[in-house]
Amino acid sequence: MIPQGSLVFGGAPIGGLYAPVSDEEAAAALQAAWDVGIRAFDTAPHYGVGLSEQRIGDFLAGRRRAGFVVSTKVGRRLVPAAGPGSGSADGTDGFYGTPALRRVRDYSADGVLRSLEGSLRRLRLDRVDIALIHDPDEHMAEALEGAYPALARLRADGTVGAIGVGVNSASLAEWFVSRCDLDCVLVAGRYTLLDDSAAQSLFPLCRSRGVAVLAAGVFNSGILADPADGAYYDYALAAPGLLTRARRIAEVCAGYDVPVAAAALRYALRHPAVTAAVVGVRAPDQIRADAAYLGWPIPDALWADLASL
Repeated sequence: MIPQGSLVFGGAPIGGLYAPVSDEEAAAALQAAWDVGIRAFDTAPHYGVGLSEQRIGDFLAGRRRAGFVVSTKVGRRLVPAAGPGSGSADGTDGFYGTPALRRVRDYSADGVLRSLEGSLRRLRLDRVDIALIHDPDEHMAEALEGAYPALARLRADGTVGAIGVGVNSASLAEWFVSRCDLDCVLVAGRYTLLDDSAAQSLFPLCRSRGVAVLAAGVFNSGILADPADGAYYDYALAAPGLLTRARRIAEVCAGYDVPVAAAALRYALRHPAVTAAVVGVRAPDQIRADAAYLGWPIPDALWADLASL
């Protein structure tokens, strides 16, 4: 599915997360990822109301299908915006420069089929390698009874290769892993230098059931890449206490001549339950730096010092 220890291109930023991204900027980021050897791409209808999927589909068009992996998500259908107050305003859900569409939460079996149909059209594919139930926090029963059986049927007929959940909560991922026959989970921000809650019970459960883990949000929305004033944590401005913790981590890393972003990325990949890290990419220099961090020399003493924090 995805090679152990690899990077996955996270498609939220090129969907306009936090600020608009032009077609040219998105294409340059995707090309830079391809050039450093990345062949796995994660996206969702939620990311820019389809803009991320469309851009990834345009980039991959014409490339050998067996040469890349695409992951997308279900749970939000996209429908035409109905005018003022419809949820189509620029900046809705933190995405800017997006099409005139709005999101409708739908975890029913029919909703999954309609959502995936739209995703395949935007991605210009006839199948996806991974389909994830996206953020079902307040729709757990519907997702369990509707979305999951629908994805299981699509997996059986080959329309999707693997199925799982994509969430921000370790406990929610655990709830689904314990009840469903999943191939993988994508958990964002819950196994980082600031929050390792996913390692407590989710990771052991995944290992016992043979469920792969994709660790997303390894920089906790940016604070572990650059803990400067105005840094984000979990998609919002970081609280002062979190900034203090992140800066202390960065100071310890600097003592070993290791960028804090390198330590954050490699920390996630060190865990035996983690298959790959999903890194959000807005610009070419970001993904080039992330790829370089994979080979950055990190002494064992740094991990010991960070553990003591």
